[in-house]
Amino acid sequence: MGMSGGGNQPGQTMSEINVTPLVDVMLVLLIIFMVTAPMLNNSGVEIDLPQAEAPPLDMAEDDQLVLSMTADHQIFLNDQDTPFSVDELPLRLRAIAEANPDQPVFLRADGALPYRDVVKLLSVAKQAGMPKVGLVFDPEGGEAPEVEEGR
Repeated sequence: MGMSGGGNQPGQTMSEINVTPLVDVMLVLLIIFMVTAPMLNNSGVEIDLPQAEAPPLDMAEDDQLVLSMTADHQIFLNDQDTPFSVDELPLRLRAIAEANPDQPVFLRADGALPYRDVVKLLSVAKQAGMPKVGLVFDPEGGEAPEVEEGR
């Protein structure tokens, strides 16, 4: 079929296009893109998290509220692109607490931040009406981030 071609004479060239190699290449490219696409989706705010040992909590990604603070004291809510100040934080958290009173908040603070800045964020979240505030950190083994819930 592939070499016999479309002509009746023995030396005539084949007039059919063999699409099997094209399909093979396209399938390989599809697999490569399917594997690499999830790796491109990382958290938007670059934070050097402290490391500690603790068992991970099972939390669904869609109901997480992540409050991040970078080393230069910029605050982000759910990895949004625009940072805001500590003064704006209580208003934003109160609005979320009114909509969902049991919403847990996960605090991602850079490891280079002073302890008093992290405690201030915890205090602001509690005063805004957030009943559950947890700390996010990297495990000591360097695996995926863990979440420790504080009360």
